[in-house]
Amino acid sequence: MDIILLGPPGAGKGTQAGRLVAERGMVQLSTGDMLRAAVKAGTPTGLAAKAVMEAGQLVSDEIVSGIIGERLDELGPEPGLIFDGYPRTAAQAASLDELLAARGRKLDYVIELMVDEDALVERITGRFTCAKCGEGYHDVFKLPAVVGICDVCGSTEFKRRPDDNAETVRTRMAEYRAKTAPILPHYEAQGLVRRIDGMADIAHVTAAIEDILGKA
Repeated sequence: MDIILLGPPGAGKGTQAGRLVAERGMVQLSTGDMLRAAVKAGTPTGLAAKAVMEAGQLVSDEIVSGIIGERLDELGPEPGLIFDGYPRTAAQAASLDELLAARGRKLDYVIELMVDEDALVERITGRFTCAKCGEGYHDVFKLPAVVGICDVCGSTEFKRRPDDNAETVRTRMAEYRAKTAPILPHYEAQGLVRRIDGMADIAHVTAAIEDILGKA
């Protein structure tokens, strides 16, 4: 089963993708990770991408699609796929259809985690993590059992991401809407889009995704 999982930063997309990887054996395909891996491996497409990036230019749709194609060939037909960060444009969406069809695959669903912007700002700006083990906490929703002491490792040092502020979060939300707007009509026309409440707790979001995937 191949899906695209959509959602703005902080919607819980990474958490849900991780659960699908662990529980269903799916493979999460992040274009950023694949691009870096292709450059490091020196594949033909990776070398082309390296030259473009070293020249200070944006990697073209053609190169990104080439990297997707290389990775699909490496994986073979068995594992289900979760596309993360791709496609971002209508042209990339059409290209992905072609890449999958050429390998006997097709998208089953495009699942979007819907969020309330104000609530998401509160969710993200309240996040902090243990500086030692990385355990995540929140000012409102998940404080350590003992204030100032990590539940997992006992460390007393915590940190926050510098970009977890209201202005940055709202900018990222606007960027997300701008990037997803062009591709949603492409998939809505195919009847693939499903929307779920990304503001629900993690277990409920997982159950909603499983309910969708269980019908495939």
